[in-house]
This record gives sequence, C-alpha cells and structure tokens, in this order.
Amino acid sequence: MKALTLALLLCLPVPKLAQPPRVPTEHISQRIRKGGRWYFTASGHAVYCYGPVMFVGEAQGGLKRVATFCQGERPMVPLKD
Repeated sequence: MKALTLALLLCLPVPKLAQPPRVPTEHISQRIRKGGRWYFTASGHAVYCYGPVMFVGEAQGGLKRVATFCQGERPMVPLKD
C-alpha cells in the first residue's frame, strides 16, 4: 500500500514556481540623458558632461577651457581646443 501511494505521488505533475519577470538593468551608456553633451578632452577621450563649459585660470596665468559636471570621477575636465 505504501509503495502504491509513493508511486502515485511520484507520478503527479509538480508545479514549477514561476520566477518574477526580470527587469533589464540599464547600462550607463544606454540611459536617457537629459541636458548633457559629449566633449572631446585634452587627453583625447570623449566625455559626457551636464554642466556648462567654463574658462579656468591656470598656474602660468593663462585660461583653460573645461567642461563641468562630467560623468566619472572628475567634476571638471580640460577640453581640447
């Protein structure tokens, strides 16, 4: 009797638990950007910045053009002229 009960239990379909739908994670370059612009830096790289372009004084007395509020680690990035 126990063997028959066990056989019947093993034959029954086991419902699979439905996984919640996955929300795709957005890569930083795929996000919708508002109000920003791509700039070409003095080091030869492209950078995306949200702030205005400003002129900042250098130690030698000249002016350097920089983009502000940029993505990444640096708040100001020197731009290529």
